[in-house]
Amino acid sequence: MKELALGPKMECDILDALEALGYTGPLLEEEALNKAAEKGLSSPEFLELCVWLGSQIKSLCNMEESITSTDGGKDVESFQLEVSSFLREMACPYSSLVSGDIKDRLREKEDCLKLLLFLSTELQALKILHSKKMKGSHLEKHNEIYQEVQTICDALGLSNSSASDIPPLLTNVEQKVWAVICCCKQEQCKHSSGVCAQHCDLLEKINDALRSEYECRRRMLVKRLDVTVQSFGWSDRAKV
Repeated sequence: MKELALGPKMECDILDALEALGYTGPLLEEEALNKAAEKGLSSPEFLELCVWLGSQIKSLCNMEESITSTDGGKDVESFQLEVSSFLREMACPYSSLVSGDIKDRLREKEDCLKLLLFLSTELQALKILHSKKMKGSHLEKHNEIYQEVQTICDALGLSNSSASDIPPLLTNVEQKVWAVICCCKQEQCKHSSGVCAQHCDLLEKINDALRSEYECRRRMLVKRLDVTVQSFGWSDRAKV
């Protein structure tokens, strides 16, 4: 990969990127950033910033390598090895950071600034891609739910709405359902209030007559079936 050209004011680009990324550490001032870059690996703030950027990057992409803190007695050379492996996995375009004697790679201020610039801009790119992916996922889920709600609206006979927001559609569905329920209750009340005691007696007699007739028919059908089965044994062929 071709090495990227650096601007005349690399510190400003780094500070802008860190602010956009939500970094709240002590290196948000240009003077503090320059001092940390000059000290390089002997600056705890510089090391902490590298670890923070590395952990943020690792959380957004599936990487094997990582940059861990020098706390706990880990020497600076081990930290340099981690940074070098991390940069190689990310295909860092700055040859001075991934080639040559590992002890000399972060000795100069410019190389330290290159490291911060690369990590911060890569993290920005990853966050943008992650945000687009999440928006696409939410949009797909929204469309799926919208289709389901629209199907309910069609079943209820609601007119097609040009709005793509789901809450207004659900409000229309709720209003329609309550209207249907109220209408059904009113019809039920009309039918129940119109049936007097005399009508109930008449309906009971009709029900008894129908049940008696169907009972007679059922017995007749059972008898016919019994006779049909018995007739199979009457033929000479069945007796052989």
